[in-house]
Amino acid sequence: MDSRNTEELNINVKSQEGTVICFKLKKTTQMKKMIDSYCQRNGYHSKSVRFIYEGERIKETDTPAALGMEDGDEIDAMIEQHGGGRN
Repeated sequence: MDSRNTEELNINVKSQEGTVICFKLKKTTQMKKMIDSYCQRNGYHSKSVRFIYEGERIKETDTPAALGMEDGDEIDAMIEQHGGGRN
């Protein structure tokens, strides 16, 4: 097996408030694992948080390798806004 495929990356997830949580992910691990863990730690429903990497929304089936992530990269966690529209 190619050792580069099992390489682990430290990925930082930054909240809107500026707090950062570091996750260690293998390049081939689906982002669902990180999304679920982040939401569980912070008491959010996984559908209420958007994860953005380099301007693009992350899908649960994406992997760090597919996104071209490198060690130390940062993901923004954005809480979905519901309601508040003008009448």
